[in-house]
Amino acid sequence: MSANAAGRRGLLALAMLAIVGTSAWLGYSWNEHREIEALRREANHRLDLFSSVVEGVIKRLEHVPATIQLNQEVLALLRHPDRLQRRQAANDYLRRLNAHLGSVSVFVLDDRGIVLASSNIDVPDDSLLNEDLSFRPYFLEALSGRVGRHFAIGVKGDDPGYFVSHPIRDGARVVGVATIKIDLGPIGPTWEMLGAHALLADTNQVVILSSQPQWRYTALAELPLEQRVDLQLTRMYNNRRIGRFPLAVRLPIDDDSSIVEGTLVGGTVDDRPLSNPEMLVLARTLDGMDWRLMMFTDLREVHRQAAVYGMMSAVAAAFVLLLGLYLAQHRRILRQRQEAKLQLEKVNAGLERNVASRTLDLTDANDRLRREVAERERAEQTLRNAQGELVQTAKMAILGQLSTGITHELTQPLGAIRTLSGNAIEFLKRGDLKSLSGNLGIIARMADQMGSIIQPLKGFARKSLPIPVRADVAHAVGNALFLYQPRLRTEKIEVQNHCEPGRVHAWCDPNRLEQVLINLIGNAIDAMADTPVRTLTLQATALAAGACRTHKATHAPDPGWVCIDVLDSGIGFTGDAQQHLFEPFFTTKAHGAGLGLGLAISRDIVREFHGEIDAAVRPGGGARFSLHLPAGPMNVCHDS
Repeated sequence: MSANAAGRRGLLALAMLAIVGTSAWLGYSWNEHREIEALRREANHRLDLFSSVVEGVIKRLEHVPATIQLNQEVLALLRHPDRLQRRQAANDYLRRLNAHLGSVSVFVLDDRGIVLASSNIDVPDDSLLNEDLSFRPYFLEALSGRVGRHFAIGVKGDDPGYFVSHPIRDGARVVGVATIKIDLGPIGPTWEMLGAHALLADTNQVVILSSQPQWRYTALAELPLEQRVDLQLTRMYNNRRIGRFPLAVRLPIDDDSSIVEGTLVGGTVDDRPLSNPEMLVLARTLDGMDWRLMMFTDLREVHRQAAVYGMMSAVAAAFVLLLGLYLAQHRRILRQRQEAKLQLEKVNAGLERNVASRTLDLTDANDRLRREVAERERAEQTLRNAQGELVQTAKMAILGQLSTGITHELTQPLGAIRTLSGNAIEFLKRGDLKSLSGNLGIIARMADQMGSIIQPLKGFARKSLPIPVRADVAHAVGNALFLYQPRLRTEKIEVQNHCEPGRVHAWCDPNRLEQVLINLIGNAIDAMADTPVRTLTLQATALAAGACRTHKATHAPDPGWVCIDVLDSGIGFTGDAQQHLFEPFFTTKAHGAGLGLGLAISRDIVREFHGEIDAAVRPGGGARFSLHLPAGPMNVCHDS
């Protein structure tokens, strides 16, 4: 039977752990999904804004090369490239145009790719005049009659830019190419609007702009050999070595987003190795361009928030389960009381029948007496077996008396958690993660506070066999006082606790020692209900071997004794009442205020551990209850 009960308790504990763990996992997963979706929406919005900025910088000047072919001076230069006057007029026009537009440079090439006129001829170190640019892709595309759009690094000055070219026709024949170099510098200050690390890659999947300087001129994917050769021939990156992007971004060219896990390949952000490479990667292809904008958002904060939410879910599930267990235990106690009442009624009916049968002859009386003796022996055995249940029932009765105060202690943090949870939802909607984190921290602390309130109750309510150990008296006194804290505050009772932790130890079951102390403290509080001065004093003293005068047993060897005193400033009791204090069903309280079993049970508990309890009237008013317990294990030989 005991093994089965232990097995059921083990299965119940495993089931509770499974429920708490499942609640934590569900809370974590739900919050993680919700936060990632919110982060994705916000990041997509920022990408749209940033894309608009990039497109605005580039596209406002894309039409300029098409208008250059309409200029007669440029057309005259292409017809007569050897005439100095034509060249000067074209240079002046391009210089004025460039100054008006704010571009890097504007230049015109002939059909061989030679620069005939440029807006920057006054800057010798940067002038492209007479340079052969026939190898540039934007020249080749314009010469074939198409509009060329390419990122490239200038052959002079080593400055990157966006080159847009347009064919210049003389009739049906392409006689030259008009090209504008657009400065990409205005894009740099706008990286901050993304709130995360980002990059801009061109059609070759080469990073041309980035919030991280070390990412520039790295390839998102391995470039084929012929593509590398072509880049060298066209000098798109001015002979720069194109390295591999430090993060292995597993993002197909046609996808919009992906969560990247385990992608640390010597990658760095802000010159530091990535400690957690998991991040949300969003990509956007710019309208009308083959450029791709990619944004990297760290998911560590999302996981931290999800972990906090999962922990809160686990705490809530554990609280609900504990509450359910408490209610089930309470119902069991009520059922046991009802069964005991019915059993008592049956016993009374049997006694009445026995009294009525006393008119029978002596033989029947002797037989009945023998049956009664046997029944009493069984009843005594049942009583001894039920002694532990009676002690546990007394515990539950005490807990019932304390439930109002404990409920009051839990109400305040529960109300605060409800308010803070509502605030957290609002902070989430606003995106105020800092305030949300502060709220969750407060909720966690309040959950710990509720746990500290419930923990002593769990230990006290636990049903267990009395196993004596070396118990710290101050710890037992502290737990007993903790359970009465609400009532002590409400009734304004001054507590003088002279028990110091680790100083005095008794050989007993700590849980049952707490039960005795709780009973004595509760009686003391009741006794001081109508007194103007309310002082509760607790003290523990270690006595020398043989110093205990209340116990009549002989000890071999004597381990020494411990005396625990509970003193109050109440109404005390009379000398006649003192003689009956420890008798069952005797009470000095008002009718209906108690059954008179507390002191009797407390005496039995103390005697289980070979100790004794006595009471005395304090001089000046009040009462003193003294517990005498052995300080260590002992062999007892009781007097016959």
